[in-house]
Parts: sequence; structure tokens; C-alpha cells
Amino acid sequence: MKVRVLFAVMALAISGAVMADDKEVSWDSLNVEQQKVLKPYAEKWNTFAPERQQLLSTGADRYSRMTPRQREEAQDRFKKWSDLPEERRNQLRQKHKQYKSLPKEEQLRIRQNFQRYSNLRPDQRKVIRDRFSKMSPDQRRQLRDRLQRSRPAPKRD
Repeated sequence: MKVRVLFAVMALAISGAVMADDKEVSWDSLNVEQQKVLKPYAEKWNTFAPERQQLLSTGADRYSRMTPRQREEAQDRFKKWSDLPEERRNQLRQKHKQYKSLPKEEQLRIRQNFQRYSNLRPDQRKVIRDRFSKMSPDQRRQLRDRLQRSRPAPKRD
């Protein structure tokens, strides 16, 4: 169970809860809850790069504020993540990096579309997935281009 908790903390940290600061985080500066969650790292804490210390401390702080249900969900997500082949995880990291480089309006549009898709019934989602998977790469590109053209232009101040 402790390993699952630790993996969940790392998953939360990886998810982007990061401070841009590169300052070292001393073990003594962690609060009691963070130290409790990060206890397996106590002995080697000072050997970690400042970025990793920040990732872990931020993730531990976030984890300690979660409800038991949220913790379980986070652990489940990390289990799914850790079960993925390394190649797939690298692909997903790259996609996430691309997403984060998009303008905020585009990120919002993607999140809204995903929410709409998630709200569909499972049979409706399956129809969409099946239709998309049967398309050739050229048909997929044409669909993306058509959707791109039909999107309203971003607002300029």
C-alpha cells in the first residue's frame, strides 16, 4: 500500500503541479504530512535535484489534502500509468508537452470537446471511435483540417 501511495504522489507531481523555482527543498522545511508521505525518500532526499524535490513535495502536499476517495482514484490512475509500456508513456508525455505549448484558448477548446465526448453514452463514444479508427490517415488529416477551418478565429484584444 505504501508503494501505491508513493507512486500516486509521484503521478501527481508529474501531472504538472510544479513551481517554476529551482530552489532546493530541505527535508526540515516539509510539513509533517509531507514528511509522512515522503518517508521512503527521507534518507536520500538531499541527493535529489531541486526540481525533483519540488515535484515530490508539491505532490505530497496535494496528496495529503485529498479525501480517501481522491487518493484511491489517484492511485488507480498511477497504476494504469505504470502498467503502460515505456514507449506509450513517452508518447503521452510528448502529447502533453504539445498540449501545454498550445494557446490557452486552444487548450480550453480541447478540454471542452473532451468533456462533451465524455458526457456521451458509451455506445455513442464507441460509434465515434470506430468511425475514426476506420479512417485512413489522409481522411483523418482532412477531418482535422475541416474542423480547424470551421473553428471561430481567436479573439484579439
